[in-house]
Amino acid sequence: MKFRVAREVLAEAVAWTARSLPPRPSVPVLAGIMLEVEGNQLAVSGFDYEVSARSEIDVQSTEGGRALVPGRLLAEITRALPPHPVEIVAEGARLSISCGNAKFSLPTLPVEDYPSLPSMPSTAGTVDSDAFAEAVSQVAVAAGRDDTLPMLTGVRLEIEDDLVTLAATDRYRLAVREFAWRPETPVLSAAVLVPARTLADAAKTLTSGPEVVLSLSSGGAGEGILGLSGKDRQTTTRLLDAEFVKYRAIMPSESTSSAMLPVGLFTDAAKRVALVAERGTPLRCEFTPGQVTLRAGGTDEEGQAEERCDVDFDGDALTIGFNPTFLLDGLAAVHTDRARMDFTTALKPAVLSGVAEPAADDGGEQRPAERPGSYRYLIMPVRLPG
Repeated sequence: MKFRVAREVLAEAVAWTARSLPPRPSVPVLAGIMLEVEGNQLAVSGFDYEVSARSEIDVQSTEGGRALVPGRLLAEITRALPPHPVEIVAEGARLSISCGNAKFSLPTLPVEDYPSLPSMPSTAGTVDSDAFAEAVSQVAVAAGRDDTLPMLTGVRLEIEDDLVTLAATDRYRLAVREFAWRPETPVLSAAVLVPARTLADAAKTLTSGPEVVLSLSSGGAGEGILGLSGKDRQTTTRLLDAEFVKYRAIMPSESTSSAMLPVGLFTDAAKRVALVAERGTPLRCEFTPGQVTLRAGGTDEEGQAEERCDVDFDGDALTIGFNPTFLLDGLAAVHTDRARMDFTTALKPAVLSGVAEPAADDGGEQRPAERPGSYRYLIMPVRLPG
């Protein structure tokens, strides 16, 4: 194998593939990145039996072939190379890398021990890449991190004709986002559970093209695979074989009061007040007509903070406490200048949602805003002392 390629192009492809490599592989070859040249195309791929990643780039090749190289080391080397074309040659059990005056020689791993990448499942449909990345980021923030509860570490992906619904929860908050897409067939219905971390990483890095292609297969228990592909890149992940919570039953159907929040001002105030909140202590929110007072701390042994923020509040005065991190995560995810928060009581979940602003037409007048993808962020309150 021998080829020549631009340093920036190679470094980007290797770095993207290396993101999916396991930090502690069960067998040494799974820490490798496969380089495969056919014609003037280089495929850079990685696979650990759970997640696969493959990127294709154009190269100037004089000899085809395959080589398996330690992945994270290759990523570090290609990122640090000088800004010159890179020449790579595989000879025997070594891979040589030359770039300007820099030269490296790396040992290769046994290609014959490396598992074959899974085939991309059949195409289910396409979605705009920016819209998909935004929707996934809004929902994945609420997914759990505890691997002993796999059903909470995933994002529930539901497809019903031309509507996709994403949902995730860690038991303390729940995020739900709906958006339109273009299904491959007019009538399509599916529901799967995708590892949240893998889905978030893939959605964020598949934005080089205008759209993302979703592919889906469902075999026996634990055998389902989700495929995502964008321009010159594709990734697959094994689906979680776990039962997701019935989240629609958790979402309140009505409210007794609501607040219209200026997201920027309210977020800045909450961040300042939360500076004195000890780990595990709540941010106290006292809603009254026209304003909300934020408080944290309160004992003689700890710091105290208080700040008022103007809001539109409809309902009886309400005092409620939230985990400040969870509240700030939700505010950051609404992606609108104003947000609505609906309440029932101080001990029941509150629901945060974005408020779309009217758009101006060509004549400068306001017209009704187009309906954005629906986003709701449910957050459990924290019981306040006393």
